[in-house]
Amino acid sequence: MSTARTRGGRAGRVVVTASALVGALLLASCGDSDSGSSDGKTLRLWHYEGPDSAMGVAWNAAIKEFEATHPGVKVKFEEKGFEQIQKTAPMVLNSSDAPDLMEYNKGNATAGHLSTQGLLTDLTAEASKRGWDKELDAGVRTTSQYDADGVMGSGKWFGVPNYAEYTMVFYNKELFAEHGISAPPKTLAELTAAMDKFVADGITPLANAGAEYMAHQYLYQLALSKADRAWVDSYELYKGKTDFHDAAWTYAAETFADWVKKGYISEKSTSTKAEDAGVSFIQGKAPILFSGSWWYGRFQSEAKFDWGTFLWPDSNLTLGSGGNLWVVPKGAKNKELAYDFIDITMSKKIQNLLGNNGGVPVAADPAAITDPQSKSLIADFNTLSARDGLAFYPDWPIPGFYDVLVSETQKLMTGSAKPDAYLDALQEAYDKGAPKT
Repeated sequence: MSTARTRGGRAGRVVVTASALVGALLLASCGDSDSGSSDGKTLRLWHYEGPDSAMGVAWNAAIKEFEATHPGVKVKFEEKGFEQIQKTAPMVLNSSDAPDLMEYNKGNATAGHLSTQGLLTDLTAEASKRGWDKELDAGVRTTSQYDADGVMGSGKWFGVPNYAEYTMVFYNKELFAEHGISAPPKTLAELTAAMDKFVADGITPLANAGAEYMAHQYLYQLALSKADRAWVDSYELYKGKTDFHDAAWTYAAETFADWVKKGYISEKSTSTKAEDAGVSFIQGKAPILFSGSWWYGRFQSEAKFDWGTFLWPDSNLTLGSGGNLWVVPKGAKNKELAYDFIDITMSKKIQNLLGNNGGVPVAADPAAITDPQSKSLIADFNTLSARDGLAFYPDWPIPGFYDVLVSETQKLMTGSAKPDAYLDALQEAYDKGAPKT
């Protein structure tokens, strides 16, 4: 995912079929003599974190630690794209080429869906034996467990998140000052006034990516600002009826469409990828980016201006959860080695490293986090966690909903669908995929 999560998306690029991708993955592995080996000498690891991201730095250190503590054992790391794994995981994991340990997206539509297909190892006993269940607080632990229907929050452990993530507003302090805007805005009215000032000065204020996750995450955040925990639980956990024409969803769709009309969001960003939006912020072109903590380490290393963050104003809820999961495929050949590697990534040494490189650790020693920006990042996460403010992600409830959100939100951006039609389309897809009660 470069260093940021490129959460799928089909518009504006050549579509590669899942069968073609899985074929490429399998061919890439067939030439490796230790592929699928069960001799206990090789741990095959797949993840998609960029090497300069907080997670990439931490996992590279974990590989060195693992090899130092397991003489004669080598880690065969294979970097995969997020979309490769997202699209092909069911086929790859149902083959003899499954890795021993893999990073995979969390939620009902992804890890939950694979768990119902019998493709993931039940980690419940290991979580108890190794103390992972005690390291993770309730909000983070939600995405580790799935019931028989693949719904998160209870049941067996099928994954272990060893970092957390949440969304925030990144802003360019220098551009704000240059255009006479006091920062950071503490209310939505102040944020709107700042965006009006940028538009008046000929600048599109919000970096956006309509071809991937970013656009519908803006919209979901707008809905969350009018929602509560019961609303989230109804939508994500099916603990009630989800009505896409309720006050929260209606406000979100109408406000998002209005923001495009007002020039806060460029209609030209309909086909933009998340990487392009992130780069526009790094290059100082976009003054504001609403996205996740997965960008934090990269912005620390690449942005050459003074920047800061704040939580979305006037909202108790924001997108976030435990991070992506370490999952052990059912067909893994070296499961004990996989469990040992997870253990190392949960160690204080690796967790502290993660925290000092722009990540949100789940088991670090707070006194060991010395970087000022990292302290701020973790403090905001603790604020969210304390008020039960992590509201997961909009594409999680049902398999395939990510693509629906991308394509329908693009229509809302171009004006080819009005808010009512947009919400109708989401309701139809959601009702079709949600468990029948």
